[in-house]
Amino acid sequence: MNSISPNLNVMIKASEKASKVLIRDFGEIEKLQVSKKGPSDFVTNSDLRTEKIIIEELKKAKPNYSIISEEYGIEDNQDKKHTWIIDPIDGTVNFLHGVPHFAISIALKLGDEIISGLIFDPIKNEMFYAEKNNGAFFNNHRMRVSKKNQINECLFVTGGKINKELDLPYRKSGCAALDMAYVASGRYDGYFQNNLNLWDIAAGIIIVKEAGGIINQIDLSVNENIKIIASSADINEKLLNKINNF
Repeated sequence: MNSISPNLNVMIKASEKASKVLIRDFGEIEKLQVSKKGPSDFVTNSDLRTEKIIIEELKKAKPNYSIISEEYGIEDNQDKKHTWIIDPIDGTVNFLHGVPHFAISIALKLGDEIISGLIFDPIKNEMFYAEKNNGAFFNNHRMRVSKKNQINECLFVTGGKINKELDLPYRKSGCAALDMAYVASGRYDGYFQNNLNLWDIAAGIIIVKEAGGIINQIDLSVNENIKIIASSADINEKLLNKINNF
């Protein structure tokens, strides 16, 4: 087991605690589709419940850190340099339909840089995390981006709307956080998407970088309409040529 900072330790504990609620709620989805409120109300409650646990745990450890979270919004606290960036359920539509592909995403930003990130898939019990200059890990094992350099042997992933048919092998998974985690672990060779929110990708940024990947320049002071292209260094240029102006 690699040594991790106290901050990352808190992030791991918070995500594990929150995931218990998420796993239970996911198991109830089918019953709830017949309930009067309808499944979309229920998901919002799951989001809120998960988020509340995460924020409570993080605040216990660091009461002065600021927060940016999908449902909770922005909270500027005493320490404005350190900001938690939280997505309680990335892949809500999958969750809602009973598709077991969603994740909790937590990142820590210091100034204008992400210094640690964690993406936890509670259903598959897969945890991806990284800290600045300390490498990227999957369930405590070091991970690296893919080494493939022939584009037709690669598999890419995207999301959102694509205006033109792309001449490359790709998937759409419906969970940006896991898309980035999968690039970092070499399952996918690259990921590209427009119109993302900061909380979708904040943890993934550091995880991909620490796994040896390349990401386009991202302005972390902006919370929405973010464009991302992440891949291994080996395939980056070929990917950019294929998707120019996507």
